[in-house]
Amino acid sequence: MNALTQELVDLLSLEKLEENIFRGQSRNLVGKRVFGGQVLGQALRAASYTTDRPAHSLHAYFLFGGDVNAPIIYEVDRIRDGRSFISRQVRAIQHGKTIFMCMVSFAEQEEGLNYQTAGPDYPAPENLKNEAELKQQMVEFVPENVRASFMRDRHVELRPVMPINPFAPQPEAPNYAHYIRTHDKIAAEVDEISLHQAIAAFYSDFTLMTTALRPHGLSYLSPSLQCASIDHAMYFHKPFRADEFMLYDMDATISASSRGLNFGRMWQNGQLVCSTTQEGLIRLREIESQ
Repeated sequence: MNALTQELVDLLSLEKLEENIFRGQSRNLVGKRVFGGQVLGQALRAASYTTDRPAHSLHAYFLFGGDVNAPIIYEVDRIRDGRSFISRQVRAIQHGKTIFMCMVSFAEQEEGLNYQTAGPDYPAPENLKNEAELKQQMVEFVPENVRASFMRDRHVELRPVMPINPFAPQPEAPNYAHYIRTHDKIAAEVDEISLHQAIAAFYSDFTLMTTALRPHGLSYLSPSLQCASIDHAMYFHKPFRADEFMLYDMDATISASSRGLNFGRMWQNGQLVCSTTQEGLIRLREIESQ
């Protein structure tokens, strides 16, 4: 695996401290606060360590911003071990305070009624530029004080279907989509379903909340805007590989009371493999004049 993929695998591989207690490391991925996708992925992985079944749903609340300079402790409560479903509650703790909580349900794949909605018709990823190439095209718009952080590579490869310049946003329809995958193949010795699900949870938080900003002509970099994830739900419908392109198609249905509600669907090889829902804080604030 290349360096970025190895770092991502390491980030989502937790240290077992005690029965049902795990420790995850933090990385500065988006700024002073821990990236929500990191906590989602690590919490899901912590729960997955306590069962041999794949996850089928996750429901989470972000309670406090995380400190990128400190590890996170994950405590797993084994709520139920049933014949069909296994339930786990996970608390993420930092500096003695619960910063995140989630419920995860696990179940084996089984035969039964089968239906999915029609998928979107977008260009293939091979016909799209990746995020790194697009960033090079807009480097002149990037202020010097944020250029280094904005231009650095993510731990996953993104190929936007509808590229936007976050430094000069315009009002758009509340839809967004990109293809996403790890930069390299997952090594055979760590190639587990729980890791692929944790990686999908990690990158499910990229751009989902900001879909609700598009009708307002705002981006996550708008200086008048305060953004934060409030809650996040994820459903795992069918098997997939996080090291192969998945189409992440997103839309927002409403922004009200300084909150935006967003929905996402992940497609791979024509199959709807995951669905997401997230409400986020999108609060306008006054900029103090100098």
